[in-house]
Amino acid sequence: MATVHVNPTRMELTRLKKKLVTAIRGHKLLKDKRDELMRRFLDLVRENKALREKVEQGIAAANRNFVLARSVMSDEVLNVALMAPKQEVTLEMETQNVMSVEIPKYHYKTRTSDANDIYSYGYAFTSGDLDSAVKSLSDLLPDMLRLAECEKACQLLAAEIEKTRRRVNALEHVMIPEMQDSIRYITMKLDENERSTQIRLMKVKDMMLEQAHHYKEKMQ
Repeated sequence: MATVHVNPTRMELTRLKKKLVTAIRGHKLLKDKRDELMRRFLDLVRENKALREKVEQGIAAANRNFVLARSVMSDEVLNVALMAPKQEVTLEMETQNVMSVEIPKYHYKTRTSDANDIYSYGYAFTSGDLDSAVKSLSDLLPDMLRLAECEKACQLLAAEIEKTRRRVNALEHVMIPEMQDSIRYITMKLDENERSTQIRLMKVKDMMLEQAHHYKEKMQ
């Protein structure tokens, strides 16, 4: 029997049947969306893992080179060498719609196209290890930006997956069963009313036939 109060009328039955068809279709679409979100989420997680390992290895290598450079250079020379950077990076962000989720996309531009502008110092008084450290960090920039994209995308997709999962469960375990119960309840009530009406009509017919029979007997 229905868990909510409904009017057992044919109009209500028609409305609920249409609503049930829409709910079942929406449930299928949401399940498809959830599955596609999960597929993209897992792809991003795998890419994120590979990028994080690569970036961490690159940063560790750059740190080792900085330590080596500092061991052969004085702190003053090292600070002066890195005090005034020659190259400048501009970061721009746009969004990409993925299954109704706005995923950030980062783009960067350098002030000049000369690859040697990452070195803001002369080579006479600096160590080659410092050059390697600066070059390592410069090469890591695209991977670091992509890693930031992946991590933010994973967070947004995870939130959307959870939201979609709750909607799917609400439709599957609450709304659709309640509508099906209501439809069964109304159908049962209408059938019961129809049977009662038929019984009443049969009784009225029997009474009319009985009255007509007695009338004929009196006429005879």
